[in-house]
Amino acid sequence: APPRRRMVEHQLAGKGIRDRRVLEAMGEVPRHLFVDPALLHRAYGDHALPTAEGQTISQPWIVARMLELLAVAPGHRVLEVGTGSGYQTALLARLAERVFSIERVPSLMRAAQGRLDRLGIPNVMFRHGDGTLGWQEFAPYARVLVSAAAPRVPEALREQLADGGVLVIPVGGPDLQHLEVWQRMPGDRWRHVRHGECRFVPLVGRDAWRETPQSEH
Repeated sequence: APPRRRMVEHQLAGKGIRDRRVLEAMGEVPRHLFVDPALLHRAYGDHALPTAEGQTISQPWIVARMLELLAVAPGHRVLEVGTGSGYQTALLARLAERVFSIERVPSLMRAAQGRLDRLGIPNVMFRHGDGTLGWQEFAPYARVLVSAAAPRVPEALREQLADGGVLVIPVGGPDLQHLEVWQRMPGDRWRHVRHGECRFVPLVGRDAWRETPQSEH
């Protein structure tokens, strides 16, 4: 089997990912186009890989898990905070009607934009800016996906979520977080569930970490 098919069967379906649409999207999007050419041989392994500007492309299982928890439907408009390599953006574009993706590092955003252009993915808008402030112009969003770790859910992202909408975000300290799922209920009530532990690069911005927390030193 080709590496992408093996990834879907063994690392995703084999480890409990059930969402048909997520598995199909991950079988279709060529992950190797989003990794450093020097790491091509590891493109479909079940691990995170370093990308430009000190960022990472998450291991396939965690990407699939977040997408499964997000439960995107074909008519949804999705806000993605942290474009990164654009891999998750490309997956969201297959699952949703429109994707609005924010990245604070201009070179990362331009590279991701180039990759999605080459793949002929038309339904994504990119913005360079502070993801913790969301993207008010196109709010509200049915789904919000944050792919960097925050000390708490940024207020603007809660405000820009539609009624009944779902937000998935890693919340915790710089070293370890939990995947949290927030759902906005009528009357501005919130349901939230904490899932397993995860490790993401820090979300930097006005309503998260002010600059990258130095956990290692």
